[in-house]
Amino acid sequence: MAKNGNDAEIDEGLYSRQLYVLGHEAMKRMQISNILISGLRGLGVEIAKNVILGGVKSVTLHDQGVAEWKDLSSQFYLREEDLGKNRAEVSQLRLAELNSYVPVTSFTGALTNEYLTKFQVVVLTNSSLDEQIRIGDFCHSNGIKLIVADTRGLFGQLFCDFGEEMTMFDVNGEQPLSAMISMITKDSAGVVTCLDEARHGFESGDFVTFTEVQGMTELNGCDPVEIKTLGPYTFSICDTSSFSDYVRGGIVTQVKMPKTVAFKSLSSSMAEPEFMVTDFAKFDRPGQLHMGFQALHAFEKKHSRLPKPWSQSDADELVALAEEVNAAQSGSAKQEQLDQAIIKKLSCVAAGDLAPINAFIGGLAAQEAMKACTGKFMPIMQWLYFDAVECLPEAEDAVLTEEECAPRNCRYDSQIAVFGSKLQELLAKQRYFLVGAGAIGCELLKNFAMMGLASGEGEVIVTDMDTIEKSNLNRQFLFRPWDVTKMKSETAAAAVKQMNPSIRITGHQNRVGTDTEKVYDDDFFESLDGVANALDNVDARMYMDRRCVYYCKPLLESGTLGTKGNVQVVIPFLTESYSSSQDPPEKSIPICTLKNFPNAIEHTLQWARDEFEGLFKQPAENALQDPKFMERTLKLPGAQPLEVLEAVYKSLVTDKPRSWEDCVVWARNHWQCQYNNNIRQLLHNFPPDQLTSSGAPFWSGPKRCPHPLEFSTNNDLHMDYIMAAANLFAQSYGLPGSTERSALTKLLQDIKVPEFVPKSGIKIHVSDQELQNANASVGKRSDDSRLEELKTLLPSTEAASQFKLCPIDFEKDDETNFHMDFIVAASNLRAENYDIPPADRHKSKLIAGKIIPAIATTTAAVVGLVCLELLKIVQGHKKLESFKNGFMNLALPFFAFSEPIAIDWTLWDRFEVKGIQPNGEEMTLRQFLDYFKNEHKLEITMLSQGVSMLYSFFMPAAKLKERLDLP
Repeated sequence: MAKNGNDAEIDEGLYSRQLYVLGHEAMKRMQISNILISGLRGLGVEIAKNVILGGVKSVTLHDQGVAEWKDLSSQFYLREEDLGKNRAEVSQLRLAELNSYVPVTSFTGALTNEYLTKFQVVVLTNSSLDEQIRIGDFCHSNGIKLIVADTRGLFGQLFCDFGEEMTMFDVNGEQPLSAMISMITKDSAGVVTCLDEARHGFESGDFVTFTEVQGMTELNGCDPVEIKTLGPYTFSICDTSSFSDYVRGGIVTQVKMPKTVAFKSLSSSMAEPEFMVTDFAKFDRPGQLHMGFQALHAFEKKHSRLPKPWSQSDADELVALAEEVNAAQSGSAKQEQLDQAIIKKLSCVAAGDLAPINAFIGGLAAQEAMKACTGKFMPIMQWLYFDAVECLPEAEDAVLTEEECAPRNCRYDSQIAVFGSKLQELLAKQRYFLVGAGAIGCELLKNFAMMGLASGEGEVIVTDMDTIEKSNLNRQFLFRPWDVTKMKSETAAAAVKQMNPSIRITGHQNRVGTDTEKVYDDDFFESLDGVANALDNVDARMYMDRRCVYYCKPLLESGTLGTKGNVQVVIPFLTESYSSSQDPPEKSIPICTLKNFPNAIEHTLQWARDEFEGLFKQPAENALQDPKFMERTLKLPGAQPLEVLEAVYKSLVTDKPRSWEDCVVWARNHWQCQYNNNIRQLLHNFPPDQLTSSGAPFWSGPKRCPHPLEFSTNNDLHMDYIMAAANLFAQSYGLPGSTERSALTKLLQDIKVPEFVPKSGIKIHVSDQELQNANASVGKRSDDSRLEELKTLLPSTEAASQFKLCPIDFEKDDETNFHMDFIVAASNLRAENYDIPPADRHKSKLIAGKIIPAIATTTAAVVGLVCLELLKIVQGHKKLESFKNGFMNLALPFFAFSEPIAIDWTLWDRFEVKGIQPNGEEMTLRQFLDYFKNEHKLEITMLSQGVSMLYSFFMPAAKLKERLDLP
């Protein structure tokens, strides 16, 4: 177990994906932070869940209230048998299971000033305005960071006060940018021009520093200097007229500068509020809700209750109270005119307590708590208001009655208070397909259970073919350490059954795709009310999107990347589909850059991944598992057939080891080849002082001049490589390996490495274009004779299958399998060849493993928004403006909501045609064409089924005549 305190060890196995969002420094600051969360209704438990998963020093849960029916609509750790028990005490046991590194205690006394001093961060939910102001003033004057979070039905409020001097160490969480330099002027402006391979991406006001500048060396390692951008490739730094002349080269790197922010206390910020806008279509809404929430506090103080659901008299009283509150304002909080309609809506739904709103505000509040602990990312300044009134019935005159929304002493009372009992009945009948039970899937299932989705005749079918891993536990909160290796879908289904025993849910372990269309067939899709995606890759998303379009089913689509999240709702006949718009493809690294001219650690890591595949996976797969291997290989362009066959010949014949010692000899020779011989050959072809045809140095700009390495058993990195490579080589041949380092050293001392002499006449391509031209050149290849020889030397697939050679699939999360050991060593040795700064194991794993950074807060907030769209779909909303696609970045923080993009004549359109005539015969092609002409005034020019063309206007007349009367 990690020690809490400054010397805390961070469990990278557990926190891996979150570490890529926050970094080690921020995590260490979290591990010395004690957090108090007051109010353990739906919002409080959501915040507590996210903060505990995050890994702070301790969490104390405070509540003096007992569990009531109205809590069960969103408090996922209260059960019906807990009614009448203290909410904090009941929740403590279940929340404590989320993270064994975070002690969780409950407290049911009064929040005295003395008690508050134990905490670095205090979060208030479900507290009176008087208490908020009292605690707010105390916290502000005692350096305790305060967050006030509140939800009322479809409305949410968040306030942050992190003191008069809060230092933010990293305001956006983005990786520092860097660019290669082509020129620096020696003058008063000091204009830096970057290579035109890519835009530099800097903004005016950024700070940068320099390395590897030749000539103007005064810039190397200088203190961070502020820049002013002049264009996409240029910026000015400072007066460089007294510096040495610039010669060539250099790398400019952005430096994250700390930023100090001042917060006002709650009491002074009430009158002079600063608002964070969440929806620019509701620009004036925060000011209105600022009055509305104060009026709610006044109402509650006066009546010891909230306004009754949909009570018109209570709504009128709340408007009057809001007018009084507004009239009493003297600062900028005063509104010119109150929006009575929105205040009335606030009154009508204020008694409600909705899981999706709590998920959204709870995700944001927990992220703010983490910012308060760490100084990582920009806090909310200082008020945030949110509403989702679009979820209410669409008709202008639609008003629910008090009777429809009155409490029934059931677990959905707080949802019925907002939407009435009819929606509850609709929700219970829904049949939904959830694809994925990872982070987004877990959050969706929790909200489905709280909302009562499929709690009657309906059903939720969840499919996921993955098993639970340790790194999942940090955000996939339905899983516990004892669930590791179990199936995600079954475990998640069982966990939400505990939250709401009446949810009907079935877990499947199928991958969605063409191979499971016998399971997820016409009958299956036609029985669904909708689909929710919780996927982690674009291909599966596009496949599900195509299925939903084909069967005309609504699709809820969402995704996260660190602190960024997005939500897209796809409604048949109304919005575009997920596949209608696509992100540009990711830029790939040019082959020649990877092979011979790397200039960044990303290049050496990709090279190391390719090495792994080429050494330990592809030869076994090619030789043993593909009967058409030879046929396919010979069709490859250029020199690739020879390269592939040589690799397989080596694996099956020349390099085949018989013992651990053979594996060590192979690893040592391979090391020599990659880090010494090949580099010497490259320098033989292009010496360090080589000039291009234009007279410029060949080794300049993105081309870094390499140097060969000399092997030493005293160098840890060299030994790491041999240990990992030899063990992987042994594994692939089914031989036993070894981890004895001293024995390995002894073996290595006896190995004689063949002398290498660079050869003349070896062609090394300088650019991908040159490589393509070489591949495309026609004529007899010089390597044809060697190819023919290899074809006869290589054993057949049947004979090759006798070899005990097994392909190794790369697995980044196992610390004992040598995979990441090999990648880190292989990449960092190549980086050393080219004087590229090395990457530690943590960073190497992110890049080579293509890990998607993830944190529980973003997932919770995104899924909250998804479930608001679900409420609209179930009610049958028809107006495009009722739906909201959303994007957020909690680090900035930034929120953007927009109407989905509308469609006209599109992929959703369908024609229902009865293929069987009244006389019982099947319609002919002629009758089919006539039907469209007569019924729809449309002329068909082309008709196809799958990949077959049945009819087209340009078909030969004879063929057409033959087909027209066929059924």
